[in-house]
Amino acid sequence: MPQIQFREALRAAMTEEMERDENVFLMGEEVAQYHGAYKVSEGMLEKFGPRRVLDTPISEAAFSGLGVGAACCGLRPIIEFMSWSFTLVCLDQIVNNAANVRYMSGGQYKVPIVFRGGNGIAHQLGATHSHRLESVCARIPGLIVVAPSTPYDAKGLLKTSIRCNDPVIFLESEKMLGEKGEIPNEEYFLPIGKANVERQGKDVTVVSYGWPLQRVVRPAVAALEQEHGIDVELIDVRTLRPLDVETIAASIKKTNRCVIVDEDWGYCGMGSGILLKLQKRCFDDLDAPIEYVHSDEIPVPFSHPLEEAMLPSVDRIVTAVKEACYR
Repeated sequence: MPQIQFREALRAAMTEEMERDENVFLMGEEVAQYHGAYKVSEGMLEKFGPRRVLDTPISEAAFSGLGVGAACCGLRPIIEFMSWSFTLVCLDQIVNNAANVRYMSGGQYKVPIVFRGGNGIAHQLGATHSHRLESVCARIPGLIVVAPSTPYDAKGLLKTSIRCNDPVIFLESEKMLGEKGEIPNEEYFLPIGKANVERQGKDVTVVSYGWPLQRVVRPAVAALEQEHGIDVELIDVRTLRPLDVETIAASIKKTNRCVIVDEDWGYCGMGSGILLKLQKRCFDDLDAPIEYVHSDEIPVPFSHPLEEAMLPSVDRIVTAVKEACYR
């Protein structure tokens, strides 16, 4: 299988779906003439033209609302945000409108729209450009929230998301865009709402998603096996809403221990929501409290060393797993 970058996987998914369905179009700041702020849409303007790859003004509220209206009228917009931090100015369009129109219309309107872009901490973007929006969006009924961790997942999940008849929040990371991974030549899709048991293990279940999984969780799992003899079962949840509780619970029933890792703040963070779903369900199967590794409870510093220090690390994950395993 060929190796391609994460950004190329996203581009391939959008291109294939736009070739298949003339109702699919891409809209956002600098997606056309500039080929995307992070070059995700490179070459798409030349291929599809300005009617289907549209540059917008710097107004997330305006083009998000336009996208919701277009979706209600039968089109399938893909809305690219430079950063999910910028969506704080268009939560009305996403939370009030996109999430509720289908329900409030009694199913008369579908809202087949994908909102995608960089989520979370990148590299010295400061507190106002480093928000993690998963816990904000995942708590809203009517929204689907997807967080891929590999190019393979990105393509398969994005193709499924574009074909979905409900609004999808598609969370990427600026730091992931250059990561490479294998992609099959043939067309494929990944189901929404189904977690991936990436690694079988018997000692402890580690649950994560997105960039943290790539950045620190996989290295921590390798270190735990090689240096501490702890056999980790690793679950990539892939979809945050709906959450595949069944797969995680089945794993905990086998390992009797669980550690959750994300980049969110701990208080009311995404991991807290996952923990709540598991605590009562898995209580009789747990031999230790569920551990939660998250970012420090501070605004994200601009200083790179301080930024790194606030994030989950391999050492923090190893410590949490050892705590859960009484090592």
